[in-house]
Amino acid sequence: MVMSASSLATGRQLAILIASDRETLTRSVAEALRSQGHYPIIQETPAGAADALAAPGVDVLMLDSDFPGIDWSQVRAALTPDRPSLPESLDAVERRHIAATLRYTRGNRRNAAQLLGIARSTLLAKIRKYGLE
Repeated sequence: MVMSASSLATGRQLAILIASDRETLTRSVAEALRSQGHYPIIQETPAGAADALAAPGVDVLMLDSDFPGIDWSQVRAALTPDRPSLPESLDAVERRHIAATLRYTRGNRRNAAQLLGIARSTLLAKIRKYGLE
């Protein structure tokens, strides 16, 4: 998850949007933020996160970088509306997709390779390339 530490150090209560489908992690982060006096807003779907981000009142965005289905160009556009966004690199898209597939298969590399339509050896090489071990 990505978050600006300077935003949390302001001393005021912040509305913090947490966009992640990892329930345990999200719950832990939300509890820690509540204990510091902040107001966490949890969204477990990309559509819900987009709606919450578009609504006024969100001070900080915590976005799980492996959040499946997230449209990074929309995130960039929402965060920097005055700048056109660059397309995401193919490596970044591939890394995120492989990570999501490995989570779906609970780390079973053979099943992940089958779902991705690649040889297991190719998947293992990509896991090393992207540091997903």
